[in-house]
Amino acid sequence: MVYQPAAGARDLLPLDVAQKRWIEDRLEQVFHRWGYHRIITSTLERMDTLMAGGAIGRQTVIQLQNNEDELGLRPELTASIARTAVTRLGDMVYPQRLYYNANVFQRTKESKHNQAQEFYQAGVELLGGGQLLGNTEVLLLLADCMQALSLSRWHLILGEAGITRSLLRAFPEDLRGRVRNAIANLDRVTIDSLPLTEELRDRAQVMFDLRGFPADVLQLVRNLHLDKQLQATVNNLESLTDLLQSRSIPLLLDLSLIQTIDYYTGIVFEITSDTQAGARVLGRGGRYDQLLALYHPQSKNIPGIGFALNVEELYQVLLTSQQLPQETPIINWLVVPENSSCYTAAFGYAEKLRSSTHLVRVEMDLGEREAEDVRQYARDRKIAQIAWIKADGSPMIESL
Repeated sequence: MVYQPAAGARDLLPLDVAQKRWIEDRLEQVFHRWGYHRIITSTLERMDTLMAGGAIGRQTVIQLQNNEDELGLRPELTASIARTAVTRLGDMVYPQRLYYNANVFQRTKESKHNQAQEFYQAGVELLGGGQLLGNTEVLLLLADCMQALSLSRWHLILGEAGITRSLLRAFPEDLRGRVRNAIANLDRVTIDSLPLTEELRDRAQVMFDLRGFPADVLQLVRNLHLDKQLQATVNNLESLTDLLQSRSIPLLLDLSLIQTIDYYTGIVFEITSDTQAGARVLGRGGRYDQLLALYHPQSKNIPGIGFALNVEELYQVLLTSQQLPQETPIINWLVVPENSSCYTAAFGYAEKLRSSTHLVRVEMDLGEREAEDVRQYARDRKIAQIAWIKADGSPMIESL
């Protein structure tokens, strides 16, 4: 019998880990510079937490058998962090800036044998942040992440869940879901086939065109006879796009952008990268001003905004840039005791090497090899220095 990982899971070998860490370390440096602190939440959660009041479909969660509670593996981190923030951090001072590097588990509708169900994400959550400044901070932080990874051909695609929902309310309730899906998937054929009035069909066609440069899209949406509240939302969105464009963020506005997770209440966004194989979605996020109230003991509303970057997608884009490590970290020293009486001295010398102010990687030879075999092993491992520990405890240094 050949043992393999469970369907949808995978193993990361040392080089895979080195490349993954290269990405995560650079993102973590950005998070630290912006004042964010790492949070680690449970991989296993109750289903009512994971589903976030119905915003996340039960069918996307990998569920586990348990006699007492309905449990599942987290399909994303925001709901878990929201639950942790309001139940474990007590009367904390807002805003709270939190980040994570973690694995998530997602079951897709078209689940196939060995299709990935485990993914790695890195992201941030800004809890208690104001609308305009909070939105701007998170989006500029996201742009800083792209710069830290030296990614150049990327775009920020920005939408607004409140505007999109408002535009969809004009459609009959029994057709609204189909219209929503058709617009999200640029499916004009479905719109033409639905039993809609000519006015509603025209409205749907206009929503298809609410993509492009911010000034053009905002002018189109203003022509849709908005109420005062929606007009204020459009004005706030215009202020945000002006701020982002003043910082030279490559920005497209897409007011038909609809996320699969339904707890977003304000801006939503995707970060994409142009590759030879087409556009890759590197990450997603948005504003969720009602999510924390689901978990708060007094149902208190605390605004929030965040994003998650898909580490696997970043890895695929970075592969072509030759930035990722091409080998595991080099071992600096191989310490070789001459015989069993030298073991104590050999371990002591290795400890001395490892205690350097700089990171020094030291291996101990485990014996039972001829000297030339030891040298060949060091060459194969690209170890530059061998310390032969003699019977009197003194080292003899050999450089390869």
